[in-house]
Order: sequence, then structure tokens, then C-alpha cells
Amino acid sequence: MDVTTWLAIGIFVAVYVLIATEWVHRVAAALGGAVAMLLIGATDPEHAFFSEDAGIDWNVIFLLLGMMLIVAVLQRTGVFEYIAIWAARRARGRPYRLMVLLTVATGFLSAWLDNVTTVLLIAPVTILVCRRLGLPVVPYLVAEVMACNIGGAATLIGDPPNIMIGSRANLSFNDFLIHMAPVVVVLMIVFVLMSRVMFRKAFHHDPERAASIMELNPRDQIKDGRLLLVSGVVITAVMVSFVLHTWLHLEPSVVAISGGLLLLGVSRLNPHEVAKDVEWETLAFFAGLFVMVGALVQTGVIGELGEMAAEATSGNLLATAMTLVFGSVVPSAVIDNIPFVASVSPIVAEIVEASGGTGEAGMLWWAFALGADLAGNATIIASSANVVVTGIADREGHHISFWQFSRYGLIVTAVTVAVAGAYVWLRYFALA
Repeated sequence: MDVTTWLAIGIFVAVYVLIATEWVHRVAAALGGAVAMLLIGATDPEHAFFSEDAGIDWNVIFLLLGMMLIVAVLQRTGVFEYIAIWAARRARGRPYRLMVLLTVATGFLSAWLDNVTTVLLIAPVTILVCRRLGLPVVPYLVAEVMACNIGGAATLIGDPPNIMIGSRANLSFNDFLIHMAPVVVVLMIVFVLMSRVMFRKAFHHDPERAASIMELNPRDQIKDGRLLLVSGVVITAVMVSFVLHTWLHLEPSVVAISGGLLLLGVSRLNPHEVAKDVEWETLAFFAGLFVMVGALVQTGVIGELGEMAAEATSGNLLATAMTLVFGSVVPSAVIDNIPFVASVSPIVAEIVEASGGTGEAGMLWWAFALGADLAGNATIIASSANVVVTGIADREGHHISFWQFSRYGLIVTAVTVAVAGAYVWLRYFALA
């Protein structure tokens, strides 16, 4: 490796340390790292701003922006307060029961929408219901985003890495349901049981608050019935388009930004006021992160890591599958699973082809998807949904630190990836 490559690695490590220690705000660290990568020549403006493989992923940026606009309009209808009170009443104010209700709902929704859209919709509800019941917000948000990353692994559209893998390997929506959904159901059950222990300190039941919630009527929270109806129509159209995007030949980003701008236009709201509720800091953080990771792609660092993993397995399918499941964890956790999958999926395609094509070797794609998706729970920056949730939490005055998240995330990742590895071995080797 040349000097530029080593400098790029050094800059990335330094930025990661700044984000982890919070010595510098994560947005400033990411954008500063992006500028440094440009200055040393590890990347250039053409690649940083216009390359699909080694630059800002504008599809992700505009997907986030579109959904943030939808949520910003939707919150003015009072529907989040309605859902919060409904959920609290269903759980009868019991903290653990509430967490199970919210995490299971989040995991289910993330499979049929995408994990970023799901947390954008669920996080505001969670903050409201926790405040109503006097519960700590952070444990519930962390539990939800982890359930979101697990649930999103079940389908083609549930997690951005799955969309990339499906496109690269020509895998259908039904393929993901058949191969990924069974293990995701098991993982959700495991996670719900784990959450009872991991977040036990957050389960403080307040009978008085619970009783007061039971007396509220959720319907009283709706502030604008017309806007809620219009929002419902637009959101339904967006969700259906997400599911059918491969047949419609529309990128999810186009669907989201079109829906967001359409809803803003028909809402009769002041665009300036709505724009204030967009998480601009989160979008800036993503942009900086994409440029930094793109520089590592440009300099060949990520590609070399993937090739080393492929060579280490020496053509053994079981060893290759386990390498993809467990070997995807660290890089996905460190650099975000979206750019990791984008850069390594061509290597996986070559391994699959060299191992016999889409027949028996096709299961390597499922091993790869499980490793990358589940590693999204390891750190704050490992998944787009994590970054979005921490941004929302910060905005509402509930800071989630890097280590606070990782304290739970590393445990959840270790357990779920171990279960995923056992599933791959059992389904594709022991019972094949």
C-alpha cells in the first residue's frame, strides 16, 4: 500500500476514535474526515459526489430526506400522540410489555417498509409514550432500532444491504422470504427474551401514571383530520410503491422524495416550518461518512479485506459461509453495512461463480446478508437506522453515546450472529 492509502486509513481511524469518544461532535468529525480524504487525494470530487460505488449514496440521502418530510408533516396531525396512548393502554402501562409491543411492531414493520422509514415513524411515538409513563427513553429507542435491524433482514426491501444483494445476485422478494424470514422470526424471539434482561433497569412501573393513561381517549389527540387523511393516502401510496419498486422500476429514493414533496405541497403547511423538523445534521453525517468510506474503496482497502477473506477459505463452502457470516461483522460495524456490502458484494459474486454458480453455492448470499444485516446492531454508525435514531434522540434531548449503544449492541450482535451461523450450517449443510 502507498502513502495515500496509509493516510486514508489513519484519517478513518482518527475520525472513528473521535466519534466513539465524542471528543468532537460526530457531524463535525465525519465532515472533517471527508475533507481530509479529499485533501490527501484518497478520493476526488468526481468520485466523492458522483460515484455509486465510492461516493455519497444519494439514494440513501434522498430516501431519508423524503421520509423525514413525511414524518414532519405527519406529526402535525397528532397521530403520534394517538398511537402512543393506544400502545400504553394496550400494555396497561407495564414497561416490559410496552417494550415487547413496540419492538415486535417495529420488527414487523421494518420487514415490509425499510428500517430507516420504520424508525422515523416509530421513534416519535416511543418518545411520547415514555414521557407519558415516566420511563427512560433511551433503552426503548435502542431496543427498537435493534429490533428494526433484525426485522429488516427478513425481506428484499427491509434493509438497504438486502436491496444491493438482491440486485447483484438477481434474487427476488420471495427468495428473501423463503431463506431469511424463518431465521429472523427466531432472532426476534431471542431478542425479546434478551431485552428482558438487558434493559431490566428501565422497567419501573408507575401505577399512578399508568392509571392516568388508561383514562385518556386516543381519539382526542387528533388535531387535523383532513391532514391525517391526506397523509394516510400519500403514505399508503409510498409504502405500496416501496413493495413494488422492482416492478415499477423506481428507486426507493425517488418514491420517498416524491411522496415527501407531494405531501408537503398538499398539506397547506409553511414549508419553512416543516423543513425545521428535518434531521439535517443526520444527512450531513451520512454524507461525510460516505465520502470517507468511498475513499477506502478508492484506495482498495475494503476490496483487499474481502479478497483476503475469500482466499482464507480455500474454496471450502462451509468455511466460506461461516467467514461471510462472522467475517462481515467487524467491517460492517465499523464502516456502516451499506458501503461494506456495496464494495464486497462483487467479491462474493465471484466466489459464488467460482464455487458452482447459483446452485448449492447460492446460499453464500444468505450467509453474507445475515452477517452484514445483523452487524448493523453493533455500533451507532453500523446501520442507517442507528444514525437516524440517535439524531432524533439528540434533537429531543435524549443523548445516546457511542458506548452506551455498543454496550447493548455488541451483545445482541454476538448472540444473533451466532444463531444465524447455526442456522446457515443447519439448513444448508447438516440438513441439506
